[in-house]
Amino acid sequence: MRACLLFAPIALALAAPAQAMEAGTWTFGLGAHGVVPASDNGRLAGGALAADVGDDWRPTVTAEYFFRDNWGIEVLAALPFEHQIELNGARAGSARHLPPTMSLQYHFAGARVSPFVGLGLNYTRFLDEDTTGPLAGARLDLDASWGLAAHAGLDFAVGRGKWLRVDARWIDIDTEVKVDGADVGTVKIDPLVYGAAFVWAF
Repeated sequence: MRACLLFAPIALALAAPAQAMEAGTWTFGLGAHGVVPASDNGRLAGGALAADVGDDWRPTVTAEYFFRDNWGIEVLAALPFEHQIELNGARAGSARHLPPTMSLQYHFAGARVSPFVGLGLNYTRFLDEDTTGPLAGARLDLDASWGLAAHAGLDFAVGRGKWLRVDARWIDIDTEVKVDGADVGTVKIDPLVYGAAFVWAF
């Protein structure tokens, strides 16, 4: 259901007069996005511990190059997101992560509203893992993750070569968890990432 919501925008604005994004164009976007992990993040230590990963918002940057009319390669970057980690409902730690994502995207032509969809690859690197509560004093390590990323959104024209963008992504993020060097299981974060940005072409 979460992934299906990403592709709803393609049903909108297709009747608008065509206005293609030309090959050779670059776009740059500045915005803010929230990372909202799935509600069930898995069980650790042989099923004894239920993991829950919290939400976070951060500024984001995108750059996209159109190698053909309406077809682009986009890179997403952000300041590190920070997530609280709970085990069986008790706060047990936190971790920061960087989620650079590269996507192949198709932009539907539209005069005022232009939907787009994309599919790509995400690399998530975890930083500054910290522990408290039931894990206080333990060393927490979260392995880096590679996974697919689906992307969809709408660009609303606000001037020549300028758009207000609303978008959402689903990203496959799974990380192996170690406590004091011992493997205790896998946390499936699999977040929905949504937000808004101002985008301009050059």
